[in-house]
Amino acid sequence: MREEETPLNLRTSVTARYETAYRSATAQEEAALALGTVQEADAALLPLQDGLLGSLTVYIVPEASSLLPQGVSVYIGKHRSAVVRGPPAAGDVLTAVNAQVRHIAQTMSFTPDSIAAALSDRVPLDKLGLDTRRPFKSSLGYEITFSLLNPDPKSHDVRWDIEAAVRGYVQPFLDKLSFVANFTVDSQILYYAMLGVTPRFDKDSSSFLLSAHSLPHVINPVEARLGSSAASLFPVLNFLLYVPERAHSPLYIQDRDGALVKTNAFHSPRWGGIMVYNVKHPAADEAPLPLRVDVDMVQVMEVFLAQLRLLFGISRAPLPREFLVENPGNTGLAAWELDCLLWARTVENVATVSTTLTSLAELLDKIGNIVIKDDVASEIICAPRKKTFTRLTSPGSKSGTWSPARCCSRSPSRLRPNVSTVIRRMLTPMPAGLCAISSPRLSLDFGKLELRWSSQ
Repeated sequence: MREEETPLNLRTSVTARYETAYRSATAQEEAALALGTVQEADAALLPLQDGLLGSLTVYIVPEASSLLPQGVSVYIGKHRSAVVRGPPAAGDVLTAVNAQVRHIAQTMSFTPDSIAAALSDRVPLDKLGLDTRRPFKSSLGYEITFSLLNPDPKSHDVRWDIEAAVRGYVQPFLDKLSFVANFTVDSQILYYAMLGVTPRFDKDSSSFLLSAHSLPHVINPVEARLGSSAASLFPVLNFLLYVPERAHSPLYIQDRDGALVKTNAFHSPRWGGIMVYNVKHPAADEAPLPLRVDVDMVQVMEVFLAQLRLLFGISRAPLPREFLVENPGNTGLAAWELDCLLWARTVENVATVSTTLTSLAELLDKIGNIVIKDDVASEIICAPRKKTFTRLTSPGSKSGTWSPARCCSRSPSRLRPNVSTVIRRMLTPMPAGLCAISSPRLSLDFGKLELRWSSQ
């Protein structure tokens, strides 16, 4: 059993705990590891694994194995497994690869940045980076809106097959997140919608440029035309495809160093992303206006899917050069990345519940005759039965006695007077370790880390 603690502030820390097991590879696993490429081996090993949430299997192959490409010592697949190249000399293999295995476990579980993002309200502001503030907070539902902005319909007749693009790129990603939240997806086309910022003309490249410092001023004028957030009960993720007018084409985005952004797109934390799609204009006398433009949806959706991952907090920490991480493909989400997201949302939700219950308990202490509806009281009293996979433990805490079944068996008429007492008991040490997150250590079971070495 191994534990790794990540401090957030003077009063709160998160401890990740996982169990490690060792064994030799089976004959079937040896056969899979003998395939031509590591991608084929990753696919063949999938049916041989447990596939449980939080589980991770690391296969150690000999140093001379041709399974891993040259210069690669660690391969992280699309599922819940990794392949590590063993040391060149004989000896204690486990000791030799220990640092790599620990790096793999942290990469495929959660990093200090992902923990800080989940508990951003408990991290000092001076320690919060842009990546920490980028993801949307946990919600029961999200609305995703794709908007095509055509500010010059007299010059451009823009066509986009957004329905097919959503089915092929976005829907597989959302299907994997279907048990995390509910999603609705819609699209719209806005004509004569301007960015609200006048780009700068660059004589050397004969193009127009949007500098990094002007990008924040682009969103407000456009957001007024979208109208989706005003009618939604859930957070709205906006993805805008902007086709610049003929007078300002081609239009490119610069980063803070003045270099052109390769994707010609940018995203705004907890809002969405914007991509500029340039059109190749023929000579004035070669084509009548409006010019028909068929959007390359593959190029567009690759950018939007990458932004969608970032807005949900699915990002990868920088890795050593000898690490190779497999692209998840059109699904946009590897199995181990889904585990990371679930852990982060669990941490965030438990912290929110603890804060809410603490506030409610303090309110009940101050206002003794407050009216609490029976259904609300019932939800509070029965809450301990619903907690799974997560526990909060306070240093030095002792086990107490608690029976959710007995509490939930009480009649509604007897619930109201006991709500404050129940909340207080929920926020004190219990067998499951539930306590207020304001003064504890949050412990999450990472799962089972299994090391298997192969002779292939």
